[in-house]
Amino acid sequence: MNLSDLTAAFGLFLVFEGIAPFINPQGVKRAFARLLEVRDRELRIAGLGSMLVGVVILFLAR
Repeated sequence: MNLSDLTAAFGLFLVFEGIAPFINPQGVKRAFARLLEVRDRELRIAGLGSMLVGVVILFLAR
C-alpha cells in the first residue's frame, strides 16, 4: 500500500460520506438527532462492528 492508494481510499470515503447529505439532508439531520439518544455503549458497539467489517473487507480486497 502506498500513498496513492491511501489518497484514493480517502477520496472514495469522502464521496460515500457525501452521498446521503446530498440526496436527503433532512434524513441526515433526523439521523444525527437520533444519535443523541443512543447510549454510549450502543454507539461503541456499532463503531466496533463497523471497524471489524472494514478490516474484513480490506483483508478480502488484498
